[in-house]
Amino acid sequence: MTYSEENYLKVIYHLSTNPTKGITTNAIAGVMESKPSSVTDMIQKLAEKGLVSYKKYQGVTLTEKGRYTALMIVRKHRLWEVFLVETLGFTWDEVHDVAEQLEHIKSEKLTDKLEEFLEFPTEDPHGDPIPDRKGILPKKEKKLLSDISTGKKVICVGVKDSSSSFLQYLDKQQIALGSSIDVLGKEDFDLSLNLEVNGKTVTVSHKIASNLFVKPV
Repeated sequence: MTYSEENYLKVIYHLSTNPTKGITTNAIAGVMESKPSSVTDMIQKLAEKGLVSYKKYQGVTLTEKGRYTALMIVRKHRLWEVFLVETLGFTWDEVHDVAEQLEHIKSEKLTDKLEEFLEFPTEDPHGDPIPDRKGILPKKEKKLLSDISTGKKVICVGVKDSSSSFLQYLDKQQIALGSSIDVLGKEDFDLSLNLEVNGKTVTVSHKIASNLFVKPV
């Protein structure tokens, strides 16, 4: 497979919140920053390889082979992110672009050795689960912070938005994976949240809260 084909597969996987519901070519084009006609050409190539199914007006879905292939790309990406943070000292806002390049390395042996070296991590630096070599994702209890009611205490377990700007904002607020968060109150006007994070009082917007995954203590 080419790098481009792998990137398309990964995008389709990430867009597939419901495995039985097709993804539109326009949605794929938006993420890939490509023309819908170019997306259609790529979908045809992936379909010929048995990786996707495409029906007009119903969209694109991954086949079983396509889903497994996409999960193996995701697996490599997230393992490399762990390696970059834990071994090379990268910060969590720096690793995505580098891992985007490393995820295309073909060697399964290298991936397995990397996982063993890292002592079989189950999540990446952003809290996303790492598929095992069979393509199985570990289950994780999580909710969006924006859905948590006042008076509840939670732990930060992941981010929905892994962009550098968002992660840098969280660093400024000293919010990281494992941070203890008390929801002190919610403003009716803009739904912003008043929080106590690791003993420090902060206010975050509804947009920020909608991009933080937490679990109850």
